[in-house]
Amino acid sequence: MTDSNTTISENTNDFVVQPLHGQERFVAPIDETPVQEVDSVDESKVASSMWADAWRSMRKNPLFIVSGILILIILIVAIFPGIFTKVDPNYCNLPQSLDGPSSGHPLGFNQQGCDVYSRVVYGARTSVSVGILTTVIVTLFGGIVGALAGFYGGWLDAVLSRITDIFFAIPMLLGAIVVLQMFKTSTSIWKVVLVLALFGWVTTARIIRGSVLEAKNLEFNTASTALGSSPLRNLFRHVVPNALAPVIVLTTTSLGSYIVAEATLSFLGVGLPTTVVSWGGDISDAQSLLRIDPQVLFYPSLALAITVLAFIMMGDAVKDALDPKSRV
Repeated sequence: MTDSNTTISENTNDFVVQPLHGQERFVAPIDETPVQEVDSVDESKVASSMWADAWRSMRKNPLFIVSGILILIILIVAIFPGIFTKVDPNYCNLPQSLDGPSSGHPLGFNQQGCDVYSRVVYGARTSVSVGILTTVIVTLFGGIVGALAGFYGGWLDAVLSRITDIFFAIPMLLGAIVVLQMFKTSTSIWKVVLVLALFGWVTTARIIRGSVLEAKNLEFNTASTALGSSPLRNLFRHVVPNALAPVIVLTTTSLGSYIVAEATLSFLGVGLPTTVVSWGGDISDAQSLLRIDPQVLFYPSLALAITVLAFIMMGDAVKDALDPKSRV
């Protein structure tokens, strides 16, 4: 018995399903198609990892090249400011207040008579230090909390997730202002770093929790468990390395956000003390001179904008490399 769409060949002993008239389909012989060439795999080549493929993609991305050059210059300025200026940023001479550029002082002087160029150069060290230190603490603490919650689940996941929700409900900048106001008598770089980390770790924890939940159910974790590996070893040896891609993207982008947060706190007068050279403090001091001498405000603002833009561009380049589906 056959349906209306097929006939039975009577020339052989086998049942051969043939399409009726008008429903024929042409299939080219395999040797006349490029399928074998397209699907062929060169087994002599060394297998590449996700990170190798990501690096190969990033180094061809103009966005990565430009942002990498900018970040490299910013780091050199922050680590070795003495190479770029010999002027003490804290040395101020009131008779030179708001003077224009001169020999050895290419950007002029601020209202207190301090060299603007020197303060911009040394301000890079403070802002970059706060950004890097905060990012490291946030990534480590938030990564551990999120990894444990996602891998073990159960009551541990419930408790850690509720704690994360509590901190997530508090805006980072608002919480930092309140805490710093409570301890305003002794403000330092480390205090600003710890306060920003206190309210900034929740995003990292939530993202790595989701990545671990996805990675822990893959075959390599099951195979490792079957070979006798302990759960804790599986977590840090196999699951976490395969869940780091979104965290790396977030870390690169967040570093610029923490630099902006420090500048905002210093601008509001609750961040770093006035004795510490920072872009946010200089912007705060120069806001009243916007109509009189805008260049005093322009240069630290430009340095802050370029730094943040460089890290955001780097984050976009890393995201495109680690997640090809996100490319437009």
